[in-house]
Amino acid sequence: MSDFDDDEYESFGVDGAGGPAVVQPVAPLEDDEDDEDDDEDDLEDAADDEIDFVIAAYREDGQPLVQALASDLANDLEELIVQLRRLPGDAGALGFVSLVEEVFVIVRVRGQHVQVLLNDAAAAGDWPVARDVADLLGEDIPDPEDESEPMGDLGILADLGMSDFDLGTLIDNLDLGSDQMLIEVAGKINLNPQFQRVAELAFRS
Repeated sequence: MSDFDDDEYESFGVDGAGGPAVVQPVAPLEDDEDDEDDDEDDLEDAADDEIDFVIAAYREDGQPLVQALASDLANDLEELIVQLRRLPGDAGALGFVSLVEEVFVIVRVRGQHVQVLLNDAAAAGDWPVARDVADLLGEDIPDPEDESEPMGDLGILADLGMSDFDLGTLIDNLDLGSDQMLIEVAGKINLNPQFQRVAELAFRS
């Protein structure tokens, strides 16, 4: 509603006109612009056929345990973190999400401590879980034309056997799909063959 009332209208003389012209206040367009911005911020969830897998891994009594999680967690980082906290790992739990063989997210949860890694920051403009990573980290969404860069903590697995350098090098290997990259990661941190088996079963389902 306008902030003006009838007493606040101003009249201006117009040359050649028979009388004063009343200038009516124009309703602000800010609300419409905000609605348009909200629409632009809404991202469609990844469909089932776009989700390669969602996998959790943890260790209990030193033994690796790997399990598939519900596919809808590929669209909700917050809920994925909640589910990972419920797992009884000796040192927390890891979550792995792969989408369309191009985008992956790794999540590591140890109590209240959460680390995340997105292999391609530009994916935050296309996929809800990638946008969630950017929001969690307080990062801006890069321009799609920018060179592909990871977003998050490349040292997320350093103490488990995969250095930040090795993880960055793997991400740069464009010959591998995101699902294959995560299987390589699992091998480096001693989660295979269990991880590969679960990933392949999820990928075929």
